[in-house]
Amino acid sequence: MVRRILRSVRLAVVIALAVLFAGAAIASPGGTSLRIAVRASPGAPARVTTLRCDPPGGTVVQPAQACRRLLTGGRGIFAPTPLGTACTMIYGGPQEALVTGTLRGVKVRARLRRRDGCEIARWNRVAFLLGAVFA
Repeated sequence: MVRRILRSVRLAVVIALAVLFAGAAIASPGGTSLRIAVRASPGAPARVTTLRCDPPGGTVVQPAQACRRLLTGGRGIFAPTPLGTACTMIYGGPQEALVTGTLRGVKVRARLRRRDGCEIARWNRVAFLLGAVFA
């Protein structure tokens, strides 16, 4: 039973990543420009940073390094947790982030939270964009 669930989860992740990468490959080449809004808790004021690549710039810490990591990871680093995935019930904190913009000309909109183990892992994949205070 557990093996069957794990196989299903793996298959869902593979399909989700294939769809993401296929969409990026089909899209016309374009720029990368992100707006990152991070809140310490719901209702708290947002700390907003920006990132542009080619050439690297913006207000994130070390934009050149952030661009390299972002372009290497691609849209997959923003991929949501597949439906039906079993996640550990570990609360990571009230922080929230919203990343919007374009990545290689493809629109990005990712809402990040730290409500369980899967969402914490997703948060950690993009922590280099969120700043040291929220990493």
